[in-house]
Amino acid sequence: MEIKTEALKMKKSAPVLAASTMEQRNLALQLIAGALEENKAVIFEANQQDMAYAESNGVAQATQKRLKYDEKKLQDSINGVLELKELSDPIGKVLMNRQLDEGLILKKITVPIGVIGVIFEARPNVTVDAAALCLKSGNTVILRGGKEAINSNKAMAEI
Repeated sequence: MEIKTEALKMKKSAPVLAASTMEQRNLALQLIAGALEENKAVIFEANQQDMAYAESNGVAQATQKRLKYDEKKLQDSINGVLELKELSDPIGKVLMNRQLDEGLILKKITVPIGVIGVIFEARPNVTVDAAALCLKSGNTVILRGGKEAINSNKAMAEI
């Protein structure tokens, strides 16, 4: 995957996501949670490939522990996405509203950043967590996980 091409895609789609409604973003989160549950066999198979790679290549035990993505971690991810869905809309909150002069009002309002880049190591759960947080806040995201979790990350990103 060419990073420049992907970054341009994200930049072009950022305004669309930023303009989406809270209902649209919450529906997407609901669909993500459902898709994770429906495709858990695919996720666990991908994670087993990552675990086998880690064991055969002498990856540290602490890293292997973080890399393991089991039923509990999947349920934690699903619950996290569903909890995020229930939060209020972070877009459009007025943080400050002050009249500076007659006819001159200063407002500080929350808006999406646009494109967020997240680099992380052997933690497959971050794929779902970061994507869901960015989606809820109306931001696109470029995820870059460690090589140890490549199969798990790809599976969850595709789902």
